[in-house]
Amino acid sequence: MKKSPDDGRVRQALRDATMDSHRRVDALFADLPLDSATSYRVFLTAHGRALGAIEPVARPASPRLPLLADDLDALGTALPPPLPAADEAADGYRWGLLYTLEGSRLGGAMLARQVGEGLPSAYLSAVHGKGEWLSFQRALDSAAAEGGEGWLEDAVQGALAAFALFARAGEEARMAGHG
Repeated sequence: MKKSPDDGRVRQALRDATMDSHRRVDALFADLPLDSATSYRVFLTAHGRALGAIEPVARPASPRLPLLADDLDALGTALPPPLPAADEAADGYRWGLLYTLEGSRLGGAMLARQVGEGLPSAYLSAVHGKGEWLSFQRALDSAAAEGGEGWLEDAVQGALAAFALFARAGEEARMAGHG
């Protein structure tokens, strides 16, 4: 398949628009050692609060919330209730949420290597199969091309909302004295 000059344009625009939010979320979780069952449980619980709010709206092809629930169950913890989130109907908004979820699979692959031996890691290990990230980017570009005026701004708002949910979950974990 031939590459067009617009390939990846939407992903790059979303990346640029969410860079500060992404860094903030990374910083909130950076000091949780994933090789400690206690800290890892805090990490998964916070992610469960955000993911539980995002996945029902984003409707990803491969949901990871069940994997996260299984990991928490293996640690003797129930899946927490989701954070409240807007059920935004705009297609671009949903794609912005999906962008954040699918991008987090890339980071999850790196984080999975930090999970302590014997700890469950199905959630973080749920990486893209060969060609899936590229396929997602193409679908994102196609959705943007068909979405019309305002689609990209809706997508940016969706991606920012997803990062805000992960940030809120991370902040709540800190306020609870975990990190």
